[in-house]
Amino acid sequence: MLPPVLVKNDKKANWLILLFSFVVFAAVVLLSRVKLEVDLGFDVHFFAKLNALINSVVSVLLLAGLMVVRQGKYQLHKKIMMAALVLSVIFLVSYICHHLFAGETKFGDIDHDGLVSETEKALAGSKRTFYYIILATHIPLAGIILPFILFTAYRALTGEWPKHVKLAKITWPVWLYVSVTGVLVYLLISPYY
Repeated sequence: MLPPVLVKNDKKANWLILLFSFVVFAAVVLLSRVKLEVDLGFDVHFFAKLNALINSVVSVLLLAGLMVVRQGKYQLHKKIMMAALVLSVIFLVSYICHHLFAGETKFGDIDHDGLVSETEKALAGSKRTFYYIILATHIPLAGIILPFILFTAYRALTGEWPKHVKLAKITWPVWLYVSVTGVLVYLLISPYY
């Protein structure tokens, strides 16, 4: 196991992690309801493509992190997981940018009028139901996973390995699911951008 890099201070850590998680959640919820009409000089859906790419890389990193920790390569595991954390922060910024500049896209809205007619629903077919089932699991899990990720990282950085492992057994599969379904959501909705 690796030596701790942070001095344990649960009270301060709990407060900071919960505050940061609340601010991120509030920003995502509030800013997703706002659309800025600004010409950025490029297709604003670039952010959605970037998000899918980041989620893909995070998924691979999570799998790699699990593989190397099982091999006892703790320093490499730490580097991989820190990379996944940094990419997840970049993802959050890009996600907010996409929603700020692109607004909401409705699944099946072929003519981009903001409404999905019965004809458009019929054309989307069962993909529409599949999309909403994935989205109904992805959104709440994405909303609650951040503090778990941060608490898991905190336990590792303070050298509390039994607590880290216990939390990681919950956090890791949810984080992986969120990152994989994030890519799937993009692949399903992108034809309607």
